[in-house]
Amino acid sequence: MKRITSWIPLLGDLSSYQPQWLSRDVIAGLSVAAVQVPTAIAYANMAGFPPQVGLYASMLPVLIYALFGSSRQLIVGPDAATCALVAAALLPLAQNDVTQYIKLSAALSIMAGALMVVGGIAGLGFIVNFFARPILIGFLTGIAISIITGQLGKFVGMTIASRDFVPSLLELLRRLNEVHGHSLAVGLGTLALLIVMKRLIPRAPLSLIALLAAGIGVFFLGWAQDGIKLVGAVPSGLPKLAVPGVGYSAVQNIFMDAAGLVIVSFTSGMLTARSFATRNRYEIDADREMRAMGLANIASGLTGGFAISGADSRTAVNDASGGKTRLVSVVAALATAAVVLFLSEPLSQLPLAALAGVLIFSAWGLIDITGLRRLWKIDRFEFFLSILTMLGVLSIGVLPGVVFAIVLALLHVLVKIYHPAETILGILPDMPGYNDVSRSDKATQIPGVIICRFEAPLLFFNADRFKNRLLSLVDKANPRPRWFVLSAEAITQLDTTGAAALDEFCAELKSRNVQLVLARPKLYMHRYGQPLNLGKKIGAENVFLTIESAVESIQLRESNPLKAENKAFKRDLL
Repeated sequence: MKRITSWIPLLGDLSSYQPQWLSRDVIAGLSVAAVQVPTAIAYANMAGFPPQVGLYASMLPVLIYALFGSSRQLIVGPDAATCALVAAALLPLAQNDVTQYIKLSAALSIMAGALMVVGGIAGLGFIVNFFARPILIGFLTGIAISIITGQLGKFVGMTIASRDFVPSLLELLRRLNEVHGHSLAVGLGTLALLIVMKRLIPRAPLSLIALLAAGIGVFFLGWAQDGIKLVGAVPSGLPKLAVPGVGYSAVQNIFMDAAGLVIVSFTSGMLTARSFATRNRYEIDADREMRAMGLANIASGLTGGFAISGADSRTAVNDASGGKTRLVSVVAALATAAVVLFLSEPLSQLPLAALAGVLIFSAWGLIDITGLRRLWKIDRFEFFLSILTMLGVLSIGVLPGVVFAIVLALLHVLVKIYHPAETILGILPDMPGYNDVSRSDKATQIPGVIICRFEAPLLFFNADRFKNRLLSLVDKANPRPRWFVLSAEAITQLDTTGAAALDEFCAELKSRNVQLVLARPKLYMHRYGQPLNLGKKIGAENVFLTIESAVESIQLRESNPLKAENKAFKRDLL
């Protein structure tokens, strides 16, 4: 039973379900559905799909995730970042053929889902940590600005031909004389209502209330006859299971798009799941989440939907409504299906300008102004990295922006390793051991001794920097030191180039009449140091388990070389 519940956590919820939870789960599920229905239509419209496609992506996928997901609160469904990626990848391939576009989208969802299932089984859930936070902030900010710009045409009642950021903005500015007054009034009214309700009743289904108000207002004012564009017909009925027939060549064309979608969809969903799990004190299994999101995406593709991810707004509604278990997702999915079956006519009367207002409001929430300010205060390099990622998404597009963000993530790691700190250690008042001397003006160093900790792995791309930076410490010291204690505790990795740099550093120190002393060496250093005969060059009497024992030995040798006790670590580490 335990093995079954590890794969299907919903069964575990039901086996220990308490009757008093039912009312909370039902209320939370209905609240989620109240937000999910209008949001799904809005995102479908943003991506260029008929409204029912967004609704299809909010039924069976939600049920599937409830069965297999490790989060008790995450609600999956259409998401801004995934919708933007799908539109950017597939609209050029579809060539204005809506039927082909829907098939390609379904195939993309299935392919991305299959990759996630395989990745989850193979234990690749760690890719959620692939995007550094500054890069993720920049990426989502770029997505948000792109969405806002893309919705401005519908917001003012015109059709913008271009979908790219700069061209669409320029086209809008050139055609300002075509702004439809009533559409602009509906869009602004919807946006203002959302902002006010967010402050006064933040837990209410804001999107539903705003869209209902806009639809009712347009109906009674008779503006529908004045040229305001509406959602249009929403087919009644549940989706049918079908494999999209797109052909082998199309599958080849969208494979890389599916790989990019995996990263964006899974990373976005896991960030939401983890944040709410931390708030409610339970753990998330990344591999299980990957499998669950993969199965949900496959279900979405098979039922005519598009790619889905974790939805932060709907998850927040679930949390605020007091949902206790994954049964909330089941209720939300069934309620959405009921709306599709019985309320398709009212949905068709929603004004597109109001949907644009909802999307602009939602996209604004992706812009992390506080996070950018914090980066500016803490690390200017990471701030500019975030801005560069944002500009990359806006200038070269969403999908290339994913690749650009990945490259920046890798460069970010390499730069951090290439530019590590070389921490000088000494004695600080009222602090035990040897600590960073920059922490206090009253810190003192051992006369004639430099104690340094290199704060990174020693590998091929920072080996020269390691040697040059540490030698510069010796050359700048006044008076010239007689001992250099290298603390190796932070050198967590070493390769042959790094070992050679350590050998050369030892030789350079000897040419300056400075003795290298190694403290806290790693066991793996033996494998790399032995071919270079580093052990004999440094000397077993100069290798120690701690900085304290190294300094004590140096002081004994300085004061009384004949009686100095050898306290070196005798095991042959080098």
